[in-house]
Amino acid sequence: MQKFQEFVSIAPWTIIFTWANLLLLLFILKKLLFKPVTNILSQRENEVGEMYKKAEEAQKNAEELESEYTQKLSAAKEEASKIMKEATHEATLKGEAIVSEAQKKAQAAMEKAEKQIEQEKKAAVSEIKSDIASIAISVAEKVIEKDINESDYERLVEDFIDGRGEDK
Repeated sequence: MQKFQEFVSIAPWTIIFTWANLLLLLFILKKLLFKPVTNILSQRENEVGEMYKKAEEAQKNAEELESEYTQKLSAAKEEASKIMKEATHEATLKGEAIVSEAQKKAQAAMEKAEKQIEQEKKAAVSEIKSDIASIAISVAEKVIEKDINESDYERLVEDFIDGRGEDK
């Protein structure tokens, strides 16, 4: 039992050495293990934090680019719509100008044709008057040359008209 008592008994020097060993081991572990592990964990935490910051910045940049892209796309659509409206309006104006010019040309051609018809009509009337005057003079000459009756007069006019028709 003595051995058992020695084994179970509390020896103050054993407790002191055990505590001294424990403190020395704790000090050595702290210097050799805890500080490097703590430093490694701290570095890793900083790296993860930096990664999160970079990811957040990248996401923010992506959102800004998306917003900018959406605005540019919207502006491009508006510009395309504006260009289409302008082109349609311009084409309409050109079409109306072409139609108007064609109508003016047609109107001018009609007026020219009407003037030409009027001139030809006046020339024909003038020629008919001249022919009638010639006929009257010829008839008068024939009447003066001889005394004729009404049937001779009609025959003479018919002969003259037939002769005039052959001249032309």
